[in-house]
Amino acid sequence: MTGWTADRIPDQHGRVAVVTGANSGLGLVTATELARHGAHVVLAVRDTAAGEQAARRIDGNTEVRELDLASLDSVRAFAAKLVVDHPVVDLLVNNAGVVLLGPRRTSADGFELQFATNVLGHFALTGLLLDHLAAAREARVVSLSSITHKNAHLDFDDLMFERGYRASAAYGRSKLATTIFGLELDRRLRSAGSPVVSVLAHPGLTRTNLTPRAWEHRGRRGRVIARLGLLATQPVERGALPQLYAATAPGVRGGQFFGPAGLGETRGRVTEARLNRDAADPVIGRRLWAAAEGWAGVSYL
Repeated sequence: MTGWTADRIPDQHGRVAVVTGANSGLGLVTATELARHGAHVVLAVRDTAAGEQAARRIDGNTEVRELDLASLDSVRAFAAKLVVDHPVVDLLVNNAGVVLLGPRRTSADGFELQFATNVLGHFALTGLLLDHLAAAREARVVSLSSITHKNAHLDFDDLMFERGYRASAAYGRSKLATTIFGLELDRRLRSAGSPVVSVLAHPGLTRTNLTPRAWEHRGRRGRVIARLGLLATQPVERGALPQLYAATAPGVRGGQFFGPAGLGETRGRVTEARLNRDAADPVIGRRLWAAAEGWAGVSYL
């Protein structure tokens, strides 16, 4: 793992990879590198015009499909259309995410927007594609966590943060839930004898467009804060390495978690990352899974 770079990605020819949120930031770098190494990459994006623009920048085999993770109807429609053309899916990178630091907002289905997008949309998508992943020879699901999950805690009496809403805490909660999901998925896949591998990654502090968007509600002051925040981040090309390693490196095992090695996992080379204690608790995993099944209306494993 020492000194691992995207140039060490194995040949991906013949593989179909779905990358959510692939029109910018970490998702765009991930899609670009997978395509550069031969994969057919599906850019699953909310804004297809932005997706098409991104696809034109990628040297490789790509296609753009509409997916709004904040709408469970959109997730179902995306999955249903995708598997008609791609009955076998080799890789699902649950990369897309939203950071909102303003007032509480809800999704089309009535869920807190960060939790709906970062957790429930990907939970449903994974379940709807799971049989088609299992049809592949060495399929992986990569879930994108965040360093913020380490200080988060789930309140099962108020998972949608309807009381005392704090946007940054809601984001951390959504990323803790994403991490729990990835680990519980691994446990269930192994218990079922599935060939699919579930792994996790986080980018440390990385320069993407999520930070400026998160501070839009603060006007000029928000733009200043966002610019200052960008000074503390690493380039997106480096930040994407943990998820690219999780997605492609030989010998990766289910349940592994990768992130940057330096300065408290904020930057640097790829290494195995540390988990919040709650993230690895199977009791919490089972409880969250049951809640997600009820909300998303998708039951599997």
